[in-house]
Amino acid sequence: MSRRGALRQRPLRLWTALLGSLMLVLGLTSTQAYGRDDNGKSPMAAAQVLNWTAGNSTTEYLSFPKTAVAGPATIVFENSKATGNTTSMPHTVTFDTSNPDYNTDVTLNLMASPEDAQGGKQTAEVVLTPGTYRFFCTIPGHGMMTGTFTVTDGGGGDDTTAPETAAKIDGDQNGDGAYIGQATATLSATDAGSGVDKIEYAVGADGEWQPYTTPVVVNTVGDHLIRYRASDKAGNVSAEKKAEFKVVAPDTDDTTAPETSATVTGEQDADGAYLDMATVTVTASDAGSGVNKIEYALGADGAWQEYTAPVMVHEVGTHKVRYRATDKAGNAAAEKSVDFKVVTPPVKDTTAPVSTAAVSGDKNSDGAYITSATVTLKATDDDSGVEKIEYSLDGGPYLAYTKPAIIDAVGYHKLSHRATDKAGNTSVAKEVTFTIAKGGGVPAPNCPEYDVRLTVIVGAVDTGVPNRLTTSRCTINELIEDEKDWSSHALFLKHVQTVLTKLKTDGVIDQREFTKITKAAKQSKIGQPGQTTGYRTLFDGTEATFSKWAQVGGGKFALSADGAMTSSTTVQGMGMLWFPERKYDDFSLKLQFRDDAPGTGNANGGVFVRFPNVNGHPLESRPEWVAINYGHEVQILDRPDGDMYKTGSIYGFDRVGLAGAAVTPKGSWNDYEIKVVDQHYTILRNGVVINEFDNTGGQEFTPPRDGDVGTDGRRYSSGYVGLQVHGTTDVISYRDIRIKQL
Repeated sequence: MSRRGALRQRPLRLWTALLGSLMLVLGLTSTQAYGRDDNGKSPMAAAQVLNWTAGNSTTEYLSFPKTAVAGPATIVFENSKATGNTTSMPHTVTFDTSNPDYNTDVTLNLMASPEDAQGGKQTAEVVLTPGTYRFFCTIPGHGMMTGTFTVTDGGGGDDTTAPETAAKIDGDQNGDGAYIGQATATLSATDAGSGVDKIEYAVGADGEWQPYTTPVVVNTVGDHLIRYRASDKAGNVSAEKKAEFKVVAPDTDDTTAPETSATVTGEQDADGAYLDMATVTVTASDAGSGVNKIEYALGADGAWQEYTAPVMVHEVGTHKVRYRATDKAGNAAAEKSVDFKVVTPPVKDTTAPVSTAAVSGDKNSDGAYITSATVTLKATDDDSGVEKIEYSLDGGPYLAYTKPAIIDAVGYHKLSHRATDKAGNTSVAKEVTFTIAKGGGVPAPNCPEYDVRLTVIVGAVDTGVPNRLTTSRCTINELIEDEKDWSSHALFLKHVQTVLTKLKTDGVIDQREFTKITKAAKQSKIGQPGQTTGYRTLFDGTEATFSKWAQVGGGKFALSADGAMTSSTTVQGMGMLWFPERKYDDFSLKLQFRDDAPGTGNANGGVFVRFPNVNGHPLESRPEWVAINYGHEVQILDRPDGDMYKTGSIYGFDRVGLAGAAVTPKGSWNDYEIKVVDQHYTILRNGVVINEFDNTGGQEFTPPRDGDVGTDGRRYSSGYVGLQVHGTTDVISYRDIRIKQL
C-alpha cells in the first residue's frame, strides 16, 4: 500500500480537516444530487436505495448491491464504527467512467470516514440506466476494493405476473416408469413481462433453495422430490412446483455389500484423547453396482442419519460413532463403529516470558563505561519455559543470546532484548541504554568492514562457521573484506589465506574451519573477470539466498521456476519481504524487476530503503508500517492512470511521471539501481537516470511522529532494504538483487 496507509493514525482533528478539504476539492457534500432542476432542488425521491458498507479492510467492501433497476436511486455509503471501522481509515465509492466496457454516465466519488461530520455515512442521488456499472475505491492502497452491479430496465414497472415454470425428467425407464441408474431434471421458465431473473431448486421436502444453472443429475436409488420456482426482474416469484420420480439400480448380479471404513482425526493429548473436537470421516466403496448411501449414528442407541460430510464431535466425554452403507443393488454392509474420547484442552500458555538485562563494567565520573561494558541477559517463564533469548544492538537484527555480550564501540548504545517461551509467546522488547568512553588509551577497533552476521559468509557462500570476534576485536567477516573491489581472484585468495593463517595461529579457528572458509573463498569467484566485484549478493534465485529474507504483514513471495521471487496471486494483503541481516548507510542497490500483473493492468510495488528494524518497534504494532513510516519507498508503477507516483518516484516526497521513466513492455525484465549517498538519491532504470532527489525536509507528508526523524524532516541515514507486496493483482517478480556499501 506504499505510504498511502501512513495517514491512518493522524490525530482525529487532522482527519476532519483533511476530509473537509478533500470533499471541497471533489465537490462533495453529505448528499450529491444528479439531475437537479434550475432551482437546485432534487427531483422526485429516488425509487430505490443501494447500500455499500466498509470496515477496516483495504481490499474489499463489506457489502454492496449486485443488481438495481433503471431510474432514480439513492446511494448510501457507510464506513463507520458501526460497520467495523476502528482505524479511522477513509474509503470511497467511485464509479468508473473511463472503461467503455461499463456504463460511464454517472460520476460518483463518495468519501466516508468515521471521523467526518456524518459519522461515516454519506449519501448521493443518481439516475441509473440499464447496463453494468463498475465501482472501486480511489484512496491509494485499496487494491481489491472493486465490484460491479447490473441495472435492468424493470420491464416498465407494470409487470405483476410471475414467470411460468416447467420441469422435465429424462433417463432410461423400466416398465414401472422408474429411472434406471440415474435421472436428469431440466428446469425452465418463461416471462413475457420483465423477463426471467433466476430459477431456483431444492432437493427433498426440506432441502435449501439453491440457484439452478445446469440440469440436476440424481443417481441415488430411491424415491426423490425436486421443488422449483422462478423470479422475474420485476420481483414476482412463481408458486413452488415439484417433480417426483424414482431411481432404481440397473439389473445386476451384485450380491456383495460395500466395503466401509472410518478415521478419527484431531489434535490429541499424550493419552490419545482428542482436544476439544474429533472429526469422524466415513468412506465406502463398491466394485459392483456402486455405493448408494452411507449412514451413521451417534452412540449405541442413536438414530441413523445420512452421511454427507465428516462428523465433528465437540462434546466432552467418551463417544461411539456407528456407520454402515448400502449399494445400488440393495446390499447392506454390516454395521461398524469407532470409539474415541474428547477432553477439554489444557489452558494454553499465553503469557510471554520476562527478560531482564544487567550492564556491568568500570565507570567514569560521568557514568560511562570505560573501554567496554558487559550485558548479561536472563529470562523467566512460569508456564511452558523459556525457549530462547534474543538481543538487538543499536537497531540491528536480533541475535541469539548464548553468553554475555561485550560492547566496546565508543559512544552511546541502545540494546533491545526479548525472550520467547516454548509455547511461542514472545515478550515485548525492553531496552537498556549506556555509553562507552575511551579508557586506558585503548582505541576503538579499526575494522576494514562492518559485518556482524552470525556466520562467515564469503560472497554468497555461507560456510556455517561462527563469525567470531578476533583478537583485533573485528569479526572474521570484517577481516575477509569480501565487499572490497578486488582486482583479481588470485589476489583475493592470497589475502584470505593470510587472514586465515593468523586466525588459526591465534586459536580463533581450527583446521576444519580453515578449510571451509578457504573453499568458500574459491567458490565465491570474487575478483574473477566478468564477476561483479564489490557487490554483496542478497538474492541469486536459490533457496539458500531466498531463505535469508523475512516476510512481514500480508501477502507472500515465493521462488518461481525461472529463478525469481514472485509475489503471490492467492495470499491477500499488503506486506513486505525484507533483508534482516544487515543495515546499510550509503549504498548502491541493484536488482531486476518484472511486471507480472494478471490481465492488462500494471502492478504496483516498490523497494523500501533506510528503514529501522521492523521487529519490536516501540511505536508500531504492525511491522510492515515501520518501512512505510520511517523509511523511503522507491516506487514501481508503470500504469498511465491511477496513483500519481510512477516508477522512480520517492513515494510521498518526489514524483516522477512515466514520460521520463523509460517504460518497457509489460512482462519485460528491467534493471533498477537505487544509489543513496548522504541524503541524495539517484534512481536508474535500464541504465538511464530517471530521478534524483535530495531529502532536505520538503516532503509532502508530515513526519509520522516527532522525535523519529531529524528536526528538518529528514528520514534515517541508515537502515534495511525490503520489497513491497501490494496485493494479489499487483504481481511483481524480482531477481539478481545485489548491494554495495559505498
